[in-house]
Amino acid sequence: MAAARVRLKNLWQEQQLFERRALVAGAIIGLLTLALIARLVVLQVLRYDYYTELSQGNRVRTEPLPASRGVILDRHGEILAENRPAYQLELVREEVPDLDATLRGLAALGLLPADELDDTRRLVRSRRVFDSVPIRLRLTEEEVARFAVHRFEFPGVDIRTRLARSYPHGELGVHALGYVSAISEHDLERIDRGAYAGTTLIGKLGVESAYERELHGTNGFREILVNAQGRSVERLGALVPELETRDPVAGDDLVLALDLGVQRTAEDALGANRGAIVAIDPRNGDVLALVSRPGFDPNGFGRGLTRLEYQALEENIDRPLFNRALRGVYPPGSTIKPVMALAGLTYGVIAPTDSRFCRGFFTLPGSSHRFRDWKRGGHGQVDMIRAIAQSCDVYFYGLASLLGAERMATFLGHFGLGAPTGIDIGGEKTGLLPSPEWKKRTFKRPAEQVWFPGETVIFGIGQGYLLVTPLQLAHMAAIIAARGRSYQPRLVTGIRDPQTRRTRELAPKLLEEIQVGAPADWDTIIRGMVAVTQGGTASASARGAPYTIAGKTGTAQVFSIAQNEKYDESKIDERLRDHAWFIAFAPAEAPRIAVAVLIENGRSGSGAAAPVARKVLDAWLLK
Repeated sequence: MAAARVRLKNLWQEQQLFERRALVAGAIIGLLTLALIARLVVLQVLRYDYYTELSQGNRVRTEPLPASRGVILDRHGEILAENRPAYQLELVREEVPDLDATLRGLAALGLLPADELDDTRRLVRSRRVFDSVPIRLRLTEEEVARFAVHRFEFPGVDIRTRLARSYPHGELGVHALGYVSAISEHDLERIDRGAYAGTTLIGKLGVESAYERELHGTNGFREILVNAQGRSVERLGALVPELETRDPVAGDDLVLALDLGVQRTAEDALGANRGAIVAIDPRNGDVLALVSRPGFDPNGFGRGLTRLEYQALEENIDRPLFNRALRGVYPPGSTIKPVMALAGLTYGVIAPTDSRFCRGFFTLPGSSHRFRDWKRGGHGQVDMIRAIAQSCDVYFYGLASLLGAERMATFLGHFGLGAPTGIDIGGEKTGLLPSPEWKKRTFKRPAEQVWFPGETVIFGIGQGYLLVTPLQLAHMAAIIAARGRSYQPRLVTGIRDPQTRRTRELAPKLLEEIQVGAPADWDTIIRGMVAVTQGGTASASARGAPYTIAGKTGTAQVFSIAQNEKYDESKIDERLRDHAWFIAFAPAEAPRIAVAVLIENGRSGSGAAAPVARKVLDAWLLK
């Protein structure tokens, strides 16, 4: 019988296998332990503040209390912008199960414009998940009732009562006041989000934007106890925490230099014309009226314009959103002639009694080109007073040739042309004050960099490259009225504490005191401007005034015509006709108001702009 085979265990090999498996298992356990420790470090150390805030948010929620925006008043205390209660639809993203479905559902109810869902979605996602984001402003009572019926379908969406901006006079003074609108993604990039938590609106233009910090105020907050579903409760079990509340501080009220009556008169006088009016007190720079027509109703922005409504404003050929008073640039035409005459006196190139014969055109030595006068037959013999009164182009062609472009540019610069006036709202254009040096810097081709004598000649009557804003011309008129004292134009004259009702007056800012050849030179120029309204080009508009008006008409060409071509208005498109200007101040002996009126394509300064200015002067001086 054969012996049975016996298989002996290899104990050493089994031990080696066990040790290898134990080592692998230990390594895995060690790695998992390290991962656990690392995660605990992240949760407990690195992100401690974040998760502490989240955990607190599970039981205590901080709800912002927006501050009431400051009120804007005119110089007599009339309310120009105020706050009124309004219902608005707000959404908290972290409480909304499906943002896209929620927005589509609200659009289906007619509570959101269907074509603006993408914009609304981006706005919501740009805010913090726990922020209450306004997605529709100023709901009507019918819309509030409609949402109330379907409220259970939209968790995270609710109606809140907020203070909404209201402009009781509609579009009156809109380009001075500006407007407020919903905080946009662009706004969020430049503001302190914490300071604007719970705030719906922010200033966009005009005073509302320039004085946003003063008007906004300081938001408060209150802590509320919530359960796991985020609902407000009085207590959680035995927990009754001490909840903190901080009341908001209302924004400051602003007192403007604007006179509501003068502003209304100016806008009514301008009517349906496109144009601008600026009235300034030459004694301190107070802007009494600032008009740009056509305008728009700022209340629409406060409630939230639809895309179609905003597009209609943007694409309107008359550009109602464009502030012509500050941003419109135009040739000033003959309105600068009094300053040109003053430059001639200051530099000593002419005397008040020096006369020139006007035969209807001017030629430079050695040239046959005729620079025509507005009066084809000419004005005959004219001295400085008569040249200003009758707006004789030939006289000022010759004066410009004597002065030269550099001296004209330097002198006009002292009167605020070619630079911002410094008014206390944004968006002001500088205009253009040309000079030979400017031309060299601006043009690239050498042939275009040459300043020609003919350019100096037309510079002298406010044509060519020279461009100004209506605000700049009003500022210039105010400087003449103040005999060289130049004050920075301003809209805001005081800041009022909403609690104490005490107003802190803001001091006017004197920019410069312009030096001329002799004090009598101011008398000469002002006599010439008075002669404009007493026998000169604006006599009809000043007739019957119980005060003395110093003024100057101006007509600015929109396009040039050939040397021998006759200007035929009937063959020219309405928007290519000349612009009408008139500047004035009164009473001439002790001026209290200076005004500039521009009517786009108004054809004649004397016929279109001067009558408008007369109504503005009457509104301030005869009220």
